[in-house]
Amino acid sequence: MGGYAREISEVDAWRRYILIFVTLGTQKFQMNRLVKAADELALVLSEDIYIQKGHSDYVPKNCEYTDFMDADEYNKKIAECSMLITHAGVGTIITGINCGKPIIVVPRKNRYAEHVDDHQCQIAKAFSSKGCVLCCEEVTELKDYIDKARTFDFKPYELRGGNIEETIMRFINIFD
Repeated sequence: MGGYAREISEVDAWRRYILIFVTLGTQKFQMNRLVKAADELALVLSEDIYIQKGHSDYVPKNCEYTDFMDADEYNKKIAECSMLITHAGVGTIITGINCGKPIIVVPRKNRYAEHVDDHQCQIAKAFSSKGCVLCCEEVTELKDYIDKARTFDFKPYELRGGNIEETIMRFINIFD
């Protein structure tokens, strides 16, 4: 019996690592299209999916979720996940990069009432242009991006300064 319990424990530890973490941060806006897409993908992917859905009102049926989590739990989930899928929150992107995670960014869009403008598209494209993340603008393509992320050669983030990145990083550091 002890051996069997150890085998289950090892399997459970492996399953916890093979986890896609989908996070929407604390924006006051919903992002139901990403929550629903991730929930539907849970039926076809071999990994478990855990969603931090924020203010989205779509309730996942096929994976675990929470509305919000404290900073320690959030950082632990990022550190332990096998892949990170996130809105274009700079803090989350940087945390994922610093943890060496494959990251897919799905920017919030104004046309879906997910934000007041489309600045997240600009953020996602800026990080994507450096090879640090993959930018998936439409959730209908999310499965393809997950497949691509499994073999993509993600680059480390390099701050080159003198542009919007430097301003963003200074702003983030004010709150650290």
